[in-house]
Amino acid sequence: MKLTVLYRGPLSSCNYGCEYCPFGKWKQSEEELAKDGADLERFLAWVEARTGDTVSVFFTPWGEALIWPVYQRALARLTHLPHVERVAIQTNLSCRLDWVRECRTEKLGIWATYHPEWTKRHRFLAQCETLASLGVRHSVGVVGFKHFVEEAEALRRDLPADTYLWINAVKDGQEEPYTAEDVARFSAVDPLFPVNNVRHPSLGRACKGGESVISVDGEGTARRCHFIDEPIGNIYAPDFDQALRPRPCSKATCGCHIGYVHMDYLELDRVFGSGILERVPATPLWRTAAPARVGLP
Repeated sequence: MKLTVLYRGPLSSCNYGCEYCPFGKWKQSEEELAKDGADLERFLAWVEARTGDTVSVFFTPWGEALIWPVYQRALARLTHLPHVERVAIQTNLSCRLDWVRECRTEKLGIWATYHPEWTKRHRFLAQCETLASLGVRHSVGVVGFKHFVEEAEALRRDLPADTYLWINAVKDGQEEPYTAEDVARFSAVDPLFPVNNVRHPSLGRACKGGESVISVDGEGTARRCHFIDEPIGNIYAPDFDQALRPRPCSKATCGCHIGYVHMDYLELDRVFGSGILERVPATPLWRTAAPARVGLP
């Protein structure tokens, strides 16, 4: 079996305090952090035991995980498992990177978000340069608030040409709708911005969620994805594998990259290939004619 697990434990604090995000507004207690660590250890042991499968793990924490050594060690540990194909994590990249040397870097992927209100561009770029020097495949991105567009354009100019810079479109009324000029500017930075800037029809559509891709929380409860609350089972149950089967999507639309990228009809696996977890296209989009309507209904 080939299985991708999006793991999101109870960790919900962050060392940044972005205005639009709730998770930098508090710090977790020692007891809460210990619970998160214990849940993580149980999950790692489960992955280690699945030697008959090919497993990929994508950490998508509510908060910032890589400032904690327990997550740094977890990534290193997983990359050394023969049956683990890929290990990736979402991060603000504010952590030290010495732990990366303990990883099999050819299996490691980093999805790094640049927060211009919380770090300087030159510091973030230095972190990216370190990842590149260590052979870590990574993408970088910016939340697509209109007031970030100049920083996004500057970051694109400063990054190596073969580093993909994505823009996460702001949806659901968080700010005024984009103008045609806004879309053009963000699309010049990220050729796939038009794909992310819509909510894709998903009701009844085929998706890998619940079959070969699952979302798992700290208790082991599995769901088809982060965006459908209904559990399909618990990974620690002895009969869990029976829960893995094709399921048409039960949501009207899907607007988040980590969800819609697994929908069959969008064919985004052709765009990202083996870099699908860390959001790295198989071929740099600026070296080819990016398909203008890829992912669009």
